[in-house]
Amino acid sequence: MKILQYFLSIFLMANLLGCTAQQNNLTVDVYETSSNGNKLKKISEFTSAENAVAIQLLPAEKYQTITGFGGSFTESSAYLLNQLSKKNRKLILDAYFGSEGAKYSLTRTHINSCDFSLSNYSYAPVAGDMELDNFSIEEDRDDIIPMIKDAMAISEDGFKILSSPWTAPPWMKDNKHWCGGKLLPEYYDTWALFFSKYIDAYKNEGIDIWGLTVENEPLGNNSNWESMHYTPEEMVEFVSKHLGPKLKDQGYNVKILGYDQNRDELAEWADIMYKDEESAKYFDGMAIHWYASTYDFMPEALQYTYKKAPNKLMIQSEACVDSEVPHWNDDAWYWSKEGTDWGWDWAPDDQKHLHPKYVPVYRYARDIIGCLNNYVQGWIDWNMVLDRQGGPNWFKNWCVAPVIVDPETDEVYFTPLYHTMAHFSKYIRPGAVRIGFENSDDDLMMTAAQNPDGSIALVILNMNLKSKNMKLSLGDRSVDIQISAQAIQTVVIPA
Repeated sequence: MKILQYFLSIFLMANLLGCTAQQNNLTVDVYETSSNGNKLKKISEFTSAENAVAIQLLPAEKYQTITGFGGSFTESSAYLLNQLSKKNRKLILDAYFGSEGAKYSLTRTHINSCDFSLSNYSYAPVAGDMELDNFSIEEDRDDIIPMIKDAMAISEDGFKILSSPWTAPPWMKDNKHWCGGKLLPEYYDTWALFFSKYIDAYKNEGIDIWGLTVENEPLGNNSNWESMHYTPEEMVEFVSKHLGPKLKDQGYNVKILGYDQNRDELAEWADIMYKDEESAKYFDGMAIHWYASTYDFMPEALQYTYKKAPNKLMIQSEACVDSEVPHWNDDAWYWSKEGTDWGWDWAPDDQKHLHPKYVPVYRYARDIIGCLNNYVQGWIDWNMVLDRQGGPNWFKNWCVAPVIVDPETDEVYFTPLYHTMAHFSKYIRPGAVRIGFENSDDDLMMTAAQNPDGSIALVILNMNLKSKNMKLSLGDRSVDIQISAQAIQTVVIPA
């Protein structure tokens, strides 16, 4: 009898220990993109190691709510899709918006033409048409509108659209040109009416506009392509006395985002826009760009703006590799320190240090992680699709897109930038809340968010030339994982 009791106690102890080990084992799904060729590859084989990087997730520490991630519907991208076979057109839209793709949730498009248009155009071309009786979005019916509608049909969760004008029609401006100049005060009401006409016209197409920026790059672009200048005070004047009241009176539930340019002057604009209740009341937040620096995501400016108005939005509305002609079918280039931006060639001497050569994948991943960790709620890439030249662009302002196509041969190239974007957009969903974490290795960049369904997504960037072992913990559960050299990884912890 004693022998039976002994073996029974051993059996119960073994089961108890087994249950405890299982209880302490954290279940995760790991997806990796890396310089060794992984492209959102699911990784399932891991080994434990001594001196592993300790990462502790802290879901009780809650920060901003995520609006989404995505890219932009430009005339150039939409035009190129129209040149491809139906099969490849669908392939690209599925990759961006499908349930098995990147699941883009926050997008942008342009109001009137921009540099990534085939030509200059306005929805209100008739000079002196103060009531905009001749307003028409006919220019968008061949390309942008069909692209948006096809994306809507594919997207199961839907996506938000942020719309931005590069310029008012030249006849409303002091210089009467597409590029540069200012909106004349006598046209403030007409330009506010223009926004409402645009919202209505797209609504009639079955497309809801979630938000507006007042002006793309109000500081200008040296009058190289469509632009229109505002000071912070002028933008506040237009929004507080014209655009805001117009949209409110007509019952529109559309976000208004101010600024919409580089972070280096963000704090100055925050001081003016959020000066008092009267200045701030019609602004739902700020839109920002990354072009002031290749590598500095400017956390001080982001933190300052957040503290100035913690209940307002900060949305990254545009970013791209903005100087290079795309490297066709060359994955290695995107992982090498060869990328340059406009500042590499043109920045003033006192700003050259902000524009060194960079690794394109790192630029995207570093910036998104840096933005999220400093209260930015959404991040929008620029063109979704460009050709091998980096266009079409009427000004020949070539850029790189995550998807590059050759319409003459009907070829499609998904660059590593596409997979980098998907590491965030696919796994951090709208309504997710950024959460805290502890990380014992400063060489690894990371951010974490808890989705509305309770799952947690941790995105890790390893810029080192060697792999890293990690012990990831959530409460009293943990798991040993690794990240490859030069890799971005998303770890998903099911609810």
